Amino acid sequence: MKDQSATVCIVDDDEAVRSALKLLLKTLGVPVLAYGSAQEFLAAFDPQRRGCLVLDIRMPGMSGLELQQELNVRGALAPIIFITGHGDVPMAVEAMQHGAMDFLQKPFRDQDLLDRINKALEKDRAGRELLGNRERIQARIADLTPREREVLTLVTAGKANKVIAADLNLSQRTVEIHRAHVMEKMGANSLAHLVRMVIEAGAPAPGAPQQA
Repeated sequence: MKDQSATVCIVDDDEAVRSALKLLLKTLGVPVLAYGSAQEFLAAFDPQRRGCLVLDIRMPGMSGLELQQELNVRGALAPIIFITGHGDVPMAVEAMQHGAMDFLQKPFRDQDLLDRINKALEKDRAGRELLGNRERIQARIADLTPREREVLTLVTAGKANKVIAADLNLSQRTVEIHRAHVMEKMGANSLAHLVRMVIEAGAPAPGAPQQA
């Protein structure tokens, strides 16, 4: 693991899964915190904690998707890796559209998870570093195509993909592709991270996109 000061947070209602993942990560010396529900995680949530989140997509009470949406509202920066069961791929795709970094379908190999966690920790480190560099963020925005900049404005205004599609007279699938490109080019860990980057760059405040 590249960032020993970062913490991997596990949120899963299955105690056996939590125990197995904690053991896997602790054998490598990675700090880990485990929570049995989204509510338990939110009660201990610290936006300044560096690291990443390994999140079960289906849980009683608040689901993984609902937790992701709440974290976006709270300005969370930590990348999210979703753990999904059979039949959850459409939900995982939706999670990716809202800024999740990756998803793994059960059963998965330990090494596949560790590889993703390594990438997530590096992405978190780089993302937090980038927030302090206004010129680099502005350069990334300048590197977007005109259409991607339109999508960026509408996404950071909180508009859903289907609304953006109607506003720009595009198909929803086309908007999803542009949105993915924006997240990748900007190096954003989540929707909240993307909004923070736009604000840091001194761009107009989200919420007032220009109409064509």
